[in-house]
Formats: sequence, structure tokens, C-alpha cells
Amino acid sequence: MRPDQQPVPVKIAILAMGGEGGGVLADWVVSTAEQAGFYAQTTSVPGVAQRTGATIYYVEILPVQRSTGKQPVLGLMPVPGDVDVVLASELMESARAVQRGLVTPDKTLLITSSNRVYAMPEKMAMGDGRQDSDALLTTGRLAARQYVCHDFAALAARHGSVISASLFGVLAASGALPLPREAFEATIRQSGVGVNASLAAFAAGYGAWPDPGPAVPADSASGPTQASPPGGLREGQQKPQEGACDPRLADLQAQMRQVFPSEVHAVVAAGIARTADYQDLAYARQYLALLQLVVVQDTDPGRTYRLLETVARHLALWMTYEDTVRVAELKIRRTRFDRVRAEHGVQSTQLVQVNEFFHPRLEEIADTLPTGMAKRLLRTGWLRGLVQRYTRKGRIIHSNRPGGFLMLYLVASLRGIRRRSLRYAREHAEMARWLEQIIRLAPHHYDLACEVAACQNLVKGYGDTHARGLRSFHMLMGALPHLERHDAPALQLAGLRQAALADDKGGTLEAQLAALKVPGFLRP
Repeated sequence: MRPDQQPVPVKIAILAMGGEGGGVLADWVVSTAEQAGFYAQTTSVPGVAQRTGATIYYVEILPVQRSTGKQPVLGLMPVPGDVDVVLASELMESARAVQRGLVTPDKTLLITSSNRVYAMPEKMAMGDGRQDSDALLTTGRLAARQYVCHDFAALAARHGSVISASLFGVLAASGALPLPREAFEATIRQSGVGVNASLAAFAAGYGAWPDPGPAVPADSASGPTQASPPGGLREGQQKPQEGACDPRLADLQAQMRQVFPSEVHAVVAAGIARTADYQDLAYARQYLALLQLVVVQDTDPGRTYRLLETVARHLALWMTYEDTVRVAELKIRRTRFDRVRAEHGVQSTQLVQVNEFFHPRLEEIADTLPTGMAKRLLRTGWLRGLVQRYTRKGRIIHSNRPGGFLMLYLVASLRGIRRRSLRYAREHAEMARWLEQIIRLAPHHYDLACEVAACQNLVKGYGDTHARGLRSFHMLMGALPHLERHDAPALQLAGLRQAALADDKGGTLEAQLAALKVPGFLRP
């Protein structure tokens, strides 16, 4: 540094969600700098209820030795366009940093984990509301001076730690702070908590720093550096593996290979596994029997079996509809408790309390009962009133306690009478009519049959969500005779389906049906 130059602080923004150790990471960075004799400070801006509450931690470090002179005045908040390093614990948070102007191509090193924690709007969307991960990656590459993306959450979990440790490692490897690796590791040791696991995750993060040049993707040779870009599948999706199935399903797998073309084996195998897990092997056989009705109708000249694959996917989803029995069963599975403990880093000697919030409506209770009992409940005034009296308010159940677990276990045990339930009868009647439409249309309107199959995407969830989706589904099925008399009916149905997915209130769909002059939706 020349005598006439003033020292410039290193400015670091950390974007992390609750439980990821963002505050610990900021404290580690400050402690490492102070141990080296630098000036450093950290502040935080808590987030609102976005997922688990994203918080921005801001660190400024003046990399000069403290002296007897005046102390520097360091900033309290990140300034758009003036941040050297952004560390994001999740891919969407890195995009939010770009949106806030914290990432700029002339200055900022953007380090982000490629994992996703879906926001509530993504989860609540009628259709696939997930943001496109490829678009988020592209946004980061274009916005940053240097871009490093890796699944740092998985690296940390592999070593029994949290993402803050692996991000600390990649920050150390980046050279953003003029300090050796040993200084960062010393800070972890001084913390005295989970030292071995944190050091292992730190080393993994340190090793994830890309070498200059070779780690640059081929399609962006002049662009920023990226380490281990995510694969082609979207976050949360798993490519079905035909061979990776329960041994009890071997006979059904063999039947599948005899009856169905190889192009759809992966999807059908996933459907078999899903329906068997939902109910039993007989239910999986029922799935295959229904799907066989469509095999001979798939007349696609390209032999892509698009119709068969679409029906296989959506039939499996429909047959495994969400009901109170399914919800209770999933909540008491051992794998679920193991996942909760792993996600929160719970030690074997620690106790965990799990609070489940339930608010079943009268209709959902009736859906679970045998058809005769359910209809009597719904039409008997005093009985309806008695049940509604005890279901007006939600209830918190502690599933980790004997009483709460037993209550959920009893609800899950109703799986044995599911085939006699009101909901089962209603859902399977709807499925039968849906399949009849597909089989009727396939020989003459192949593309339209595929679109009818895809319309099942509207029927999901339970309660109000299920009722709204089923209403939109019925509107589309009712419009089919009108659409068949016009040109490009498949394109028209696809547009109507997208309108229904975009507006759960149904107003957009109704307006488009009126514009197409569908009977029943014409406005005076």
C-alpha cells in the first residue's frame, strides 16, 4: 500500500436462514480477523417469516493492524454496489442478494450453496410453483465478478455439521481475507462446540474452492468460475430407478416389463412403488390394471408413448390422494423422526419435541369413515353439530409423546378400511370418468387425450385446496365437448389448464371459458 492510500475494509454479506448458523459464521469471521489484529465488526438484519426467516449478517473488516490511533468507523449495513463477498446458504437467497444490488460484476465474489429450501408461494402454487434453478444459476453467473456454486449443505451434512462450517471453509480458500487456513481452523477450535465435525465440514468447503480455469463450464468459458454445478434434475426431483425397488414388488416389476414398453418403465415402476407404499400390493396391482387400459390406446406414431407416460404419472398421483390417514401415517414414520433429528443436528443424548398442528374439518372426518357412516354424519344435524363443536379450533399434538403418537397411530390404522371410505369411493369414481375420456379421445385426438391426462394436476391436496382444484377440473371436463368441435382443441385445453393453475379462485379460467363461448359460461 502506498503512503497516500487509505486502507479499504473488506465487506462481507452473509444470507442465511434460521438454524443454519449464519450468526455463528459471522462471529467466526470477526473472531478470525480480530485474532489477526484487524479491526472487525458484525451486524445483522433479521428477516421476516420467509421460510424459516432469512437474515442478512454484515461483516466489515479493516485488514490492518490495530494501532493507538483513532479507530475506524465501519459500516452497519451492506450498501448496494459496494460488497466484496456475498455468502448465500441457499440458491434463492443468492438471487435475492442480486435483486437487492449486493452483487455486482465489477466487485463481488458470490459464493452460494446450490440446495433449495422452497418458499411458501412455491409450495402453495396449484401447479409446479418452483422457481427455475437454472435461471437462478444464470442470474448469479451474470451478476457476479466471480461465481462459486456447490451444494455446501450436503457437504456439511456429510460430516455431521451445518452449512456455516462449509461456507467458512470456502471463504478461507477464496483468499478474500489475507489470512492462512490455520487461522480459520484455530477459530473453530476456540469455539469449543462440535469442533471435530465443524473442522471436517470446513475442510470439505475449503476443498470445494475451484481451480482457476478448469472449473469454468464449457458454455461460459469467459464467464465466472463455478464449482460442481447442479445436475439437470430440478431440486427435489429424483429420477426413478427401475431396479431400486422393494423386493416384494418383484412380481409386479416383472409384469410391468412384459406388458409395458421400456420407454415408460421408469415412471411405471415409481407408480408401483408409490401405490404399494400408500396402501398395499393389491393396490399396486390395481394401478397396473387401470394403466393397462391405456396401453392399446397409445397410437403415437413417434412411439414416444407420451400418453401412456402421462397417464402413468398422474394416475399414481391421483390414487395416492392425501387424506387424514396418509398424513398421520407419514408423521409417525421412523424415517421422519430420523430426518427431523438430522436436519436440526440433534445429538443422540438430546430430547426433541415435535409439535403437529391439526385442524380437521367435518368433511375431512367424514371422508375417512365408511361410506354409510359418513353419509349419516353429514345429513344428521345434531351429529354434525356435535362433531363441529370439537373441531372448531385446531389442535397441537406432540407426536414424540406417547399420547400424541398413539392418537396419530390410531388414525393411521384406518388405512385398513380406506377402500370402504367415502373419499375412496368419490376419488375412484372421478378417476374412472377421467380414464374413460382419455380412452375415448386417444384414437382420434391423441394430443387432446394427453392434455386431458395432464389435467389431473389440478386435483391435489385436501380441504379447500382440493375442492377448488376439483371444481376447476370439472369445468375443464365439462368444456371438452365444446373444444372438440374447434380447431386445435389440445392447445385450447392446455391454455385453460394453465389459467386454472395460475388462479386458484377460478376467475381467470371462467373468463377464458366465456371468451371461448363455452355453454354455461356465457355472460349476458
